[in-house]
Amino acid sequence: MNLTVGARHLPNTTAHVRVTRHSWQEGQIAGEVIASQYVWQFQWEFRQGKLVVSPSLGRSLIIEPLGRFLEQQDYRLEPGGDYSFQIRSQF
Repeated sequence: MNLTVGARHLPNTTAHVRVTRHSWQEGQIAGEVIASQYVWQFQWEFRQGKLVVSPSLGRSLIIEPLGRFLEQQDYRLEPGGDYSFQIRSQF
């Protein structure tokens, strides 16, 4: 009896993040995120837990996964740094 289960391929998209500004004094990280054909600018006020993403086109697709990424990586992020993370959906 063969119990091999076929691998299920879940859709995913790679998001690329570039940090352009980081200020501990002001409690802010700013930058750009690109996923598929979308490009957004973001500003995260980490002391207040406030994330602003623009433009609004497609914002609902990125705001939650970007927020999780920033919270998990905040101490590792440097201005001029390029980072990426996977989103479990296809844009």
